[in-house]
Amino acid sequence: MRLRATKWDIRQKVWDYIEANNLAHFPRPVHNRIPNFKGAHCACAAVADLESFHRTSEVKVDPDKPLEGARLAVLQARKTLLVPTPRLRAGLFNRIVPPQGASKEDLHVCSTSQGVKDFSVPVGLEAKVRVDLVVVGSVAVSEKGYRIGKGEGYADMEYAMMVSMEAISSATVVVTVVHDCQVVDIPEELIEKHDLTVDYILTPTRVIQTECKWPKPQGIIWTKLNADMLERIPVLQKLRALEQKSGKDVSLGRADLRGEVVRPGGGRTDAGVDDRAVNTLHLGGVPAGLRVSELKRSLQERGALPQRLIWQGANGRAFLDYGDHEKAQAALTALQALSINGHNMQVAFARGQRSRRRPGVPQRTGKVTESQTPNWSLKRS
Repeated sequence: MRLRATKWDIRQKVWDYIEANNLAHFPRPVHNRIPNFKGAHCACAAVADLESFHRTSEVKVDPDKPLEGARLAVLQARKTLLVPTPRLRAGLFNRIVPPQGASKEDLHVCSTSQGVKDFSVPVGLEAKVRVDLVVVGSVAVSEKGYRIGKGEGYADMEYAMMVSMEAISSATVVVTVVHDCQVVDIPEELIEKHDLTVDYILTPTRVIQTECKWPKPQGIIWTKLNADMLERIPVLQKLRALEQKSGKDVSLGRADLRGEVVRPGGGRTDAGVDDRAVNTLHLGGVPAGLRVSELKRSLQERGALPQRLIWQGANGRAFLDYGDHEKAQAALTALQALSINGHNMQVAFARGQRSRRRPGVPQRTGKVTESQTPNWSLKRS
């Protein structure tokens, strides 16, 4: 049986090709990055030729190194340049404000990563921002407009947050800038409703109008978030409060399934935790950037899809709840030597691992305690 390609398969293929053919500048290697490909400045320059660029006054450009030329084009056109804050830790946007009477060289400095830090002014949620054009980095993109980032989901989240802020509309144009080799076939079934698609692809040799029909994110999908993420991204807390005040359902993923969120260090919130543990597998060694949908697909291919997948990707682990010990035992056998995108993972029972440990599986100590219990769950689809 031929297995379907995953997003990580496509990422790995693109990263490997760029490295093997020496198609990138620093930083290297390009793996787990938005590649700073050779010819990026040339490709970025084409953004100023787009009709939508001439109609726009405020442009959001991601801080990735290969988009430096796009940031420069915005500044040279004397338009408002908005750049997301690193990992959204200090808000959503910073506005880049060049020094008064800035020369061409000054603008070039402002477009660099250091310039973005030195000439930034925070933009609060109360600011009336209207973004007409969005420029994002990509690892891979298809001519149909399907996009794959490096796997952390920030571009998707930023767009959804802008929808929540009413900072963008259906007329907002999304552009990505990539090397020609990054334009690949991406199966439609890999694209989910939270994934950001693009309207234009700029490469060193082409300008591709995708005419993508896949709808862009319509806002924040709160059931895909957890309390830990809200703690790490405070602006999400503010947006959640605003949406809750307006009457929207802002239940988090764990709340939908369990009725409450379990926080690290908190007391027992579910009397069934211990009973569930004997039917649950612990999956360790989860690589950074792996998405839940990709893990689920790999589990399904091995016939080991659980009743519930409990995600702690930030801690490099996940819990697979099968609801039955015999099913969990069968899944443990099926998942031996599990490897995704070259990353080997360790699978063991979440409780009583010493007595049930399988040959070749590294032993892990301890049981699932409240401090280990994940606070984001996803039902089987």
